Amino acid sequence: MTKENSEWVEWGKAIVVALLVAFILRSFVFATSIVEGESMEPTLEDGERVIFNKIVYLLDEPDRGDVVIIERPSKNYVKRIIGLPGETIEIRHSELYINGERYEQTFLNEIDLQRTGNIGQVHIPEGSYYVMGDNRAISKDSRNGLGFIEEESIIGKTEVIIYPFSEWAVTR
Repeated sequence: MTKENSEWVEWGKAIVVALLVAFILRSFVFATSIVEGESMEPTLEDGERVIFNKIVYLLDEPDRGDVVIIERPSKNYVKRIIGLPGETIEIRHSELYINGERYEQTFLNEIDLQRTGNIGQVHIPEGSYYVMGDNRAISKDSRNGLGFIEEESIIGKTEVIIYPFSEWAVTR
């Protein structure tokens, strides 16, 4: 085999390995999702593309404040975890209480805080989570249609906004 042919073979191997690694990462570690609707504004806006981490919850438990992807038969939802398994939550006068203690929702602006409304005491079953969108006035979430979210339905944690390019950011 000539030196030129040997180089082509090496390049071919490198490309195959790169494609295989990309496939494995895309299938098992990271994936992308497009935000549909305005329920997570201002954190995430309609049409933004996000990368979500599919492996993080195999290593750790979902935590309060995480922006997660929830898999449902009809479509996936992007929501923020508010309540954890076994907790009791309540919203009075737009303030969130967890197990009777006031919790500061630093990820919301004043307008969205006021739009939350009141929620009587809700006890979250073990193995389930309570989620809400950041745009509380229009969000379909645990309050009004999604109900409690079982841990198996949470398929990833949003990590980075990748499109549009002007909006690149790490989600919080």
